[in-house]
Amino acid sequence: MAKFLIVGPSWVGDMVMANSLFRQIRQNHPDAIIDVIGPAWSAPILARMPEVRNAITLPTAHGEWGISTRKKLGHSLRSENYDKAIVLPRSWKSALVPFFANIPERVGFHGEQRYFTLNERRKLDKASLDQTVKRFTSLGLDNLEAYPPTSENMPNPKLEVDEKNQEKLFKDLSLHPNRPAIGLMAGAEFGPSKQWPIPHFHETAKHFIEKGYQIWVLGGPRDKEDGDGIVEGLGEHAFNLCGETKLVDAIDLLAKAEFAISNDSGLMHVAAAVGTYVHGIYGSTSEQYTPPLTDKKTIHNLHLECSPCFKRQCPLGHTDCQNKLTPDLVIKQINYLK
Repeated sequence: MAKFLIVGPSWVGDMVMANSLFRQIRQNHPDAIIDVIGPAWSAPILARMPEVRNAITLPTAHGEWGISTRKKLGHSLRSENYDKAIVLPRSWKSALVPFFANIPERVGFHGEQRYFTLNERRKLDKASLDQTVKRFTSLGLDNLEAYPPTSENMPNPKLEVDEKNQEKLFKDLSLHPNRPAIGLMAGAEFGPSKQWPIPHFHETAKHFIEKGYQIWVLGGPRDKEDGDGIVEGLGEHAFNLCGETKLVDAIDLLAKAEFAISNDSGLMHVAAAVGTYVHGIYGSTSEQYTPPLTDKKTIHNLHLECSPCFKRQCPLGHTDCQNKLTPDLVIKQINYLK
């Protein structure tokens, strides 16, 4: 029985996409034990992945070196006798825990001179591994040339849903049990260049409320002001739930939504992983690199000459890739697909 320690990524969407790796490992090693190291926020998400035995919290802040903390954690894991460690981030510090845990096989991509901490360093071929999920799953393969990851042979991420929590959320949040719901995710932690304008979200929400839907705006506390702008004046069928729910609550609510409209964000990947139809808004980033990993999706992207730029702020100052993707264009395509 093989035992794996995975050093997970630091972003919500990436952690969801990492589930493809966990599922792939279990397909190839049905009795495998998989433990995952991640930030504290990731533990509830990892608990919704049946492939993961333990979520191990790394008590350091994002970007913090925390060498002594990582050394202490590594030493505490030596008794687990892991067979292999897979390090998904490319930073030097991310490889320290498996090194201090004395795990015999430690694999990851080249990055930041990790010559001692990793004993199998793979070159990142960006041409064949053109998506984040392919890079993750490739690290779980023993022979990449014989079995390169493709959309056909990679399992999509899947998150378990808690139906009892769904019922509780409907009651606690006074949601309408008999009215179809649409999830709107307007947050863009990476930067404003990834954010569809709030007035665009507002106009779209208004249209679908008039068509008989209820609107749930989902996000964290920092998205609350934007959520207020979306639901302003829309009445009893528009709910700004930003900061009112936990991340696992968003999992359960999105599973009840008929579809979701989202920026390229972590919650977009959550929606895809619970089987909800996803309408992904792209502009400064590309659906070729971080697509929602589901067959139930539609991508909305103007594909302007200046995009994707992968910048946090529009380098040209106009953010046309988002502003010119008007609500009527998105609404028309959604209505056509329905």
